[in-house]
Amino acid sequence: MPGIDETLDFYPLNVAVLTVSDTRTPDNDTSGGLLADRLQAAGHRLAGRCIVPDEVDAIRKQVSAWVADPGVDVIISTGGTGFTPRDVTPEAVLPLLRRVMDGFSVVFHQVSMGTIGVSTLQSRAFAGQADDTFIFCVPGSTGACRDAWDHVLSLEFDSRYRPCSIAGQVPRLRHLCA
Repeated sequence: MPGIDETLDFYPLNVAVLTVSDTRTPDNDTSGGLLADRLQAAGHRLAGRCIVPDEVDAIRKQVSAWVADPGVDVIISTGGTGFTPRDVTPEAVLPLLRRVMDGFSVVFHQVSMGTIGVSTLQSRAFAGQADDTFIFCVPGSTGACRDAWDHVLSLEFDSRYRPCSIAGQVPRLRHLCA
């Protein structure tokens, strides 16, 4: 039966949060704030937090810097995954990925269907792996970030989740899924 095995040790991940927005500032970034707060409350480490404009080069530069940083296991980006002309997160991040995690999009959309209905079709949420860093790109609304964290990422990042979590695929924790 899948779930958290309380008999196992919890291993915190080092997670960076990137907000992609032309309008958000550190004072009004509720989506990035929610993700940072929730990951820390779960016991993970906030490895970095940044806001960049909806521009391919700015997004790619920040994501690439975190991928190159051995202190970052996971990147969560929020924003820029819709269909407005300024939404370019997939265009910026997908070329960096060596593998795409198709299942994340499927599961996120299933969860999102329950909160926003068929409007979830307008989200281009996705995830994948660049080098050994996992990247999860979710919509910019606080509700979407709540759905992603509460119903998907909080479990996927928990090393005690069985049969196995993404934590077991982080190089320093690969022994967890052995």
